[in-house]
Amino acid sequence: MSQVYTTQELIQILADERRACLKGQRLKLEVTVSGNPVIDQFIKTDGLQKFTAYQDFKAAIHKYQREYKVSGIVWKTISVKSKTLDYPAVDSQLITLPSDLETLKTAKQSILNFWYGVTTDMDLYLSINNSKQYQSIQLIDVERIAQRTEWSSLWKWENSQFLEIILQLGWGKAESAAYKRDFPTSGSEYVHAVNPGSTPIG
Repeated sequence: MSQVYTTQELIQILADERRACLKGQRLKLEVTVSGNPVIDQFIKTDGLQKFTAYQDFKAAIHKYQREYKVSGIVWKTISVKSKTLDYPAVDSQLITLPSDLETLKTAKQSILNFWYGVTTDMDLYLSINNSKQYQSIQLIDVERIAQRTEWSSLWKWENSQFLEIILQLGWGKAESAAYKRDFPTSGSEYVHAVNPGSTPIG
């Protein structure tokens, strides 16, 4: 049997393929916009052909992941207010294997503990309406959401005058949770912590 690609190798393969698709080196030529050949001949389909070619390639990579049990987990490091945490997250272009979901579940409490520790005295907002609006919430609200979710992840936006720490509280498959594509089987809530008087930007 030939060597099985690693998670990092699959991420690089997908990045290379995405670049090739964006440059027009890969097209799915049979893509149609309306389904009507008379109308479609007058519509530019380049962008759709590039996007579809990449989506097909990505689906093949996901099949490979399942077949060879290649994890979608990457380890990230976040540093906030002199505190640092290494935590697992699923790469945005890969899928969650059952073992990955267990890894995410195991890391949930350490991520929460870190987030609670670095967001003391910050204003908290819940992302609503597909992240188009934010609702002010309290710590007890975050704790309630955390109790009914399976795993968590983190991001931060920071510059010299601004800090926002985003806590994702999710359930189900991480690749489906971000956009609630498989809701209610998979989904997530986003809690934004910002300095007092600031509002979320992420």
